[in-house]
Amino acid sequence: MRICVFLSAADLDERYTRPARDFAELIGEGGHTLVWGGSDTGLMRVVADGVRRRGGQLVGVSVGILRQWARTDADEMVFAEDLAARKALLLAGADALVVLAGGLGTLDELTEVLELRKHGLHDKPVVLLNTEGFYDGLITQLRRMEADGFLPTRLSELFFVADSPADAFAHLEEAVGER
Repeated sequence: MRICVFLSAADLDERYTRPARDFAELIGEGGHTLVWGGSDTGLMRVVADGVRRRGGQLVGVSVGILRQWARTDADEMVFAEDLAARKALLLAGADALVVLAGGLGTLDELTEVLELRKHGLHDKPVVLLNTEGFYDGLITQLRRMEADGFLPTRLSELFFVADSPADAFAHLEEAVGER
């Protein structure tokens, strides 16, 4: 399975790095491939290290302006023309998508893949790993959008919320196996 992970490139404390590392190790232990933003910084580094340490493959998709932070030992590294092309390559190169804690870039990636899924432009499972309740506010907003009629698709058809790395990984294995 090729698992795209959207997440922060920032250096964060243990409450975010531990679950990211745990999820990454599940990817590697399963012999799966990480498809990610390609940076060798912050949570991106933590996840790539965990996958590599447990025997998984690394496929990075970056952009020229971030080349200096690209991981040098990735099995494959692609440099997209711009951020929009990067998102398209990340989605195209994955069987499933997982969103970990992140900032505006991560939020942008999440909303784009949800919008594309809403319109039937992909059917890949999307998992939101809600570490430490990080996405509680966003989930509340999305539920309001659903309740008030702004979403033509039920939230449960767009994404799955996992509270632990193990739950996220189990959902991926089941969802990808059904496709």
